[in-house]
Amino acid sequence: MFKVIQRSVGPASLSLLTFRVYAAPKKDAPHKNSMKVDELSLYSAPEGQCKYVEEPRTQLEESISQLRHHCEPYTSWCQETYSQAKPKMQSLVQWGLDSYEYLQNAPPGFFPRLGVIGFAGLVGLLFTRGSKIKKLVYPPGFMGLAASIYYPQQAIAFAQVTGEKLYDWGLRGYIVIEDLWKENFQKPGNVKNSPGNK
Repeated sequence: MFKVIQRSVGPASLSLLTFRVYAAPKKDAPHKNSMKVDELSLYSAPEGQCKYVEEPRTQLEESISQLRHHCEPYTSWCQETYSQAKPKMQSLVQWGLDSYEYLQNAPPGFFPRLGVIGFAGLVGLLFTRGSKIKKLVYPPGFMGLAASIYYPQQAIAFAQVTGEKLYDWGLRGYIVIEDLWKENFQKPGNVKNSPGNK
């Protein structure tokens, strides 16, 4: 057994050795004509003129193309509307999530205050018999009064902002009415202001 191992180890160890072998052409060998790669039949490609011919459109493809052409303005309008509405919807969803999180972790006494404010709105709704203007004014007014009792700082800030907006709207309305008055009733050729009427 030892002899078998010894005879197999020798050639196996020689296979791990690396050495270079250089081959040189014989000087007295006849010179053969070498062939190029293109001359071999395996690598040669048949020469031919290729021409791309587009297949004619079918009736189905033509009708789909016309449909897409007609629908293009509507799809572009939908994409523009979606791109404009997306930020608003995202802010609305974020506001809803924030409100939900606030209601989950509400400060103590928040829900009783909310109940009192809602009850004030119902009382205001009871006082609005027979008038549509009262239905628009009384419930929000009563709810605002109840909310201002619990949140006075926010009520003062809201009243200031609302007062400034109402003053601005009133000033704009006054300017518009004054311009209309000047255009319609203070013209030089008006019958009321003419000198022959005095």
